Amino acid sequence: MLLDGRTAVIYGGGGAIGGAVARAFAREGARVFLAGRTQATLDAVAGDIRSRGGTAQTAIVDALDERAVDEFTADVAQRAGSLDISMNVIGHPFTHGTPLWEMSVDDFMAPLEVAARSTFITARAAARHMIPQGSGVLLSFGGPGDRSAPMRDYFLGGTQVAFDAIESMRRQLAVELGRHGIRVVTLSSGGVPETFPSDFEGASEIAEGIAAQTLLGRAATLEDVGNAAVYAASDWGRTLTGATLNVSCGALMD
Repeated sequence: MLLDGRTAVIYGGGGAIGGAVARAFAREGARVFLAGRTQATLDAVAGDIRSRGGTAQTAIVDALDERAVDEFTADVAQRAGSLDISMNVIGHPFTHGTPLWEMSVDDFMAPLEVAARSTFITARAAARHMIPQGSGVLLSFGGPGDRSAPMRDYFLGGTQVAFDAIESMRRQLAVELGRHGIRVVTLSSGGVPETFPSDFEGASEIAEGIAAQTLLGRAATLEDVGNAAVYAASDWGRTLTGATLNVSCGALMD
């Protein structure tokens, strides 16, 4: 198994992306620690993993609370003996559909503040435990979007700026942590329709639009994302750092 004996922490582990990655990690032998703010969703993912013979534990942790994250990370590292993978995929608040010139400062800043703060706090906590062991992988999800085809007909507020902030931090973390054997990788997607809520209005139309923009004629699935995360976190991906792993089916051109 590709992640046998590894310890992985996933913030937002009860969500669609976090859950898919957690299941894939556990399938490949990792001990998975799921962190989030909703016990029921965390328990659902953990129960699924355990039913398949995997190892998963849960904890209520606010990824915006540095003390809570530091204490949780230290507890995981002590109990497991190592911290090998840390991934932050918590949801960001958003206001879409409003042009920037009509948007309030608070609505614009909300996704940026959550993305930058939580990414920094969780990465810092993990790095402090990975540096002494001389290895580790920090993963994020989202990516900078398709710069070759700006979405002029959509008003995304601060969402794209938030993703760009994560990418800037990814590059800086990779530069500073590489000498300690720590890799930093973003899984970049053009959109995963399976993450849309069942009651999301217009979901089918958006899903069709995502597929239409790809070169393969289909969008990435949650299973695709989980498998890519395994590759990035495993020794098979040991040459990847400071980079994005493109899982967009060709919607995003490198």
